[in-house]
Amino acid sequence: MKRTIIYIFITLLLTSCYDMDLNPLSEGSSENWYTTEEELMMSVRSLYNIAYWSLDDDSYTDDWTNRNEVNNITGGTIDGLSSIPTTTWTNKYAAIGRANELLANLDKARELGVPADLVKKLEAEAKLVKAIQHASLVAHYGDVVYVSHTIPSISEAFKIGRTDKKEVMRYVYEDFDNAIAVLDKEIEGEIRANSKGVAYAFKARAALYVGDYAIAADAAKKCIDLGVYSLHNDFTEIFLSSTKSNKEFILTRPRSIEQSIYIGTQAFTPRTAGGWGQYVPSWDLLCAFLCTDGKPIDESPLFNPREPFLNRDPRCTKTIVEFKTRHVGIEYNPHPDALTVLNYNTGAQIKNTDNRAVAQYASYNGLVWKKWVDDTWNQNGHKADKNEIVMRYADVLLMYAEAKIELGEIDQTVLNAINDIRARAYGVERTQTTAYPSVATTDATKLRKIVRLERRMEFAFEGLRYMDIIRWKLAEKVLNLPIYGLLDPANLKSDVVDEGLWFFSETPKIDEDGITDFSSLYQNQKIKLLVERKFDANRQYLWPIPSKEILINDNIKQNPGY
Repeated sequence: MKRTIIYIFITLLLTSCYDMDLNPLSEGSSENWYTTEEELMMSVRSLYNIAYWSLDDDSYTDDWTNRNEVNNITGGTIDGLSSIPTTTWTNKYAAIGRANELLANLDKARELGVPADLVKKLEAEAKLVKAIQHASLVAHYGDVVYVSHTIPSISEAFKIGRTDKKEVMRYVYEDFDNAIAVLDKEIEGEIRANSKGVAYAFKARAALYVGDYAIAADAAKKCIDLGVYSLHNDFTEIFLSSTKSNKEFILTRPRSIEQSIYIGTQAFTPRTAGGWGQYVPSWDLLCAFLCTDGKPIDESPLFNPREPFLNRDPRCTKTIVEFKTRHVGIEYNPHPDALTVLNYNTGAQIKNTDNRAVAQYASYNGLVWKKWVDDTWNQNGHKADKNEIVMRYADVLLMYAEAKIELGEIDQTVLNAINDIRARAYGVERTQTTAYPSVATTDATKLRKIVRLERRMEFAFEGLRYMDIIRWKLAEKVLNLPIYGLLDPANLKSDVVDEGLWFFSETPKIDEDGITDFSSLYQNQKIKLLVERKFDANRQYLWPIPSKEILINDNIKQNPGY
């Protein structure tokens, strides 16, 4: 049966368009397209399909819990037929194909009188998109098919093999540099990758992900020195649905409910507010936030396991909903004795379905997301159109700091980059060093740990954690740890609440990588094991090449272990 399915699959592939979409004609026939400014602009806008720009889902990481379920990555079952690597591969090559098609037709546009300056900038933008997409492929798959031009036939496409990732990155850096030389310092209007700042920022990310620290530091510094971007003064406001743009955003992809590009919100919102309480922050993430003295929870005298949100870095309660506070118009309180909560919209007490003693499928660990989720998420039929942030300035600052630390080039600019972000979290200026736990050490080992924790606190639920744990080689540790949650209601009441031990019965230990150890709580039967994560370090640091590409092209070889 399996063999029959594969034969049918191959037949469908060979009788339809090649899946890598190396020569897309969705804009019309290339023989009569690309002849006017309007057609060129339509073509370049097609490079920004939101599917091409999505970051890695946080469900691939230790920051996320989905009840007692895992996916192909966190369950260790990923293979060439899995939807995650297949969809990513397809979308990235679709974007590259569109960029190549545009590049191949720019001479025609020049000959037909399209202004030379416009053509030159569109050429730079197309090269920039190619560079970003190829770099993302390298980060996920290693050696990939480098597509430098449109492919005239399926037979030729089937002859292309994988290119060594170092050579691919050489082409990627060339495309970045060509784009930087042409693009303007900053732009107004359309949200597109057509400025030097975007090129510098993504060049820094591409280089950092493959360990080219000198290139990453240089690109990040040049982005900083442009003076175009700055940190927004309010961390919370960045993630509101109403915040469509500000000086911190380098590249975002717009969503629109009217155009059916939106987030379905129910899985992320509390049950009492009409959601499902399903996709929630992990306890691992909750415990990763430092205390206000800059120390981890197991070292700080300020941490109280009974009140885990008190005296924490402000980003903790801006990322995860603090108990007994207002959230999407409702008081959020998972305490087993809280049978009713306040509806702030009506002033009335209502049934608390975020209590697992009341509703079986309330959040399995008592947590729900605060970041991104605002009152609008319960409007418009549980649809939200917050723009997706693909790159923001805070990332550039921390990429710069990380690259300089790895190079052993630690100076005041490194400390300033870290402290700018940390001070913003506390709502103060960097120079107000007594108002937040400022960083002063120049020890590389300590700074490496600080930057990694800072990234986790700053970028939780933003699609960056996965590539962080991959490039730091932490995935084999964190994705082999169990996911824990609350005891079942009866046991939770008798063994935790009635003993005066809510929320945590003791302070979990934090290791040298900032990773939480819940084993003592579990051994003492104060928490429940929800599901085991599994990660195979022998293969999973790279994703598998989609099986359909292997089946139709003998020159594409699979990654080891798949």
